Amino acid sequence: MRDHDAQPVGSIARRLAHILTTRGIDPKAQLTDPAEPIPALQAAQARIPARYQDAVADHPAVAAWVREVAQAGRPGPKGAPGIAQGRSLLIVGTTGTGKTHQAYGAVRSLLLAGVRLRWKAITAADLYAELRPRPGHDGERELMDLARCPLLIIDDLGAAKSSEWTEEITMRLINRRYNEMLPTLVTTNLGMADLRAHIGDRVASRLTEMTDKVILDGPDRRRSLAANRRSFAAAMPPACAEPAELAAPMAAAPARRHSR
Repeated sequence: MRDHDAQPVGSIARRLAHILTTRGIDPKAQLTDPAEPIPALQAAQARIPARYQDAVADHPAVAAWVREVAQAGRPGPKGAPGIAQGRSLLIVGTTGTGKTHQAYGAVRSLLLAGVRLRWKAITAADLYAELRPRPGHDGERELMDLARCPLLIIDDLGAAKSSEWTEEITMRLINRRYNEMLPTLVTTNLGMADLRAHIGDRVASRLTEMTDKVILDGPDRRRSLAANRRSFAAAMPPACAEPAELAAPMAAAPARRHSR
């Protein structure tokens, strides 16, 4: 996939690294799981899908964004920083390149950094399904809760079927977060031109200004893993194979019993 509007990953990482260096933070320092459990991280694990519970934000631009957001947090109880206003990320890549992995890895990395964090994650398809008008459901209240959440992951934007209603919902959500400068992690497998056609020019314009764009290249990791499993299984000998000299007497035994 090519996207001529994309900002090179190297320039994003260098800009964020410069900001961190001027604040006395080593941009190359790795965030690793601590020896002692972090209660906030333990609580978050219950909300992170099982497939991404060990996710790590190991892409340079995503890791640099995590450090910038953590450093900019407002001090709270016991000195722990809380997430503040800041830049968002648009993570772009073809299917299976690890976009969702990086998004959940960013959440885990912020918690590892000690950031007090209220966050939500939802796919674009689930967003529209949850907010669709129906009896006994306050979709407006849920939309405002998502719009005001300090950190929001919108996964797979552009994958759901579009309509005037979905475009309006997306516009209201993104516009609110754009105005309040709330960090948002958006993943999509569409280039900006296709995304603009899918969600509308007004939403695409705001995303262009509020986000740093990170492009993930490479093959579909899911298909690669499946191919590796098939190759491994093909190379293994049959688990229940029996030596020929043992199989023959066993096959003949019923015949001898019958002859009696």
